[in-house]
Amino acid sequence: MMLVGVAAVVLALDQLTKELALRYLPSVQPWNPIPALRPVVTLSVVTNTGAAFGLFPGGSALFMIVAVAIIAAILIFQRHVPANQGLVRAALALQLGGATGNLIDRLRHGHVIDWIDFHFWPVFNVADSAVVIGVVILAYYLLFKADDEWIQAKQLEPENN
Repeated sequence: MMLVGVAAVVLALDQLTKELALRYLPSVQPWNPIPALRPVVTLSVVTNTGAAFGLFPGGSALFMIVAVAIIAAILIFQRHVPANQGLVRAALALQLGGATGNLIDRLRHGHVIDWIDFHFWPVFNVADSAVVIGVVILAYYLLFKADDEWIQAKQLEPENN
């Protein structure tokens, strides 16, 4: 149930912020109401027909297929994650919400709406952030936690002699 709840919150925040960006941000120049932050971050609507960071522009149809495959894989995989693996479940939920948000953009607009612009990084959105955070959490788990938990599970197994 956590998967659906977290994914729904991510999806709602993503779609709401994109709608607000489209409605209220100037389409020509970046905007930031806090002058001190302008050198670091501005808000500006950018459309992206490619993958992350604008790679492979014009591939919206391909990326829709990839997104559907990723969403299906997450939904299938999460059924095999033990209930006590909250970290893995949270990571999958973040990725599910983000992938769904960007898929909805591609279906509605033919491209993804990006609007957060840290000048040292490509423009992104809430869905992108959720996917990246989910991937980082999952990588952390796989690198630092999975072996420990596997060893603990093996120690709890009865010996077969």
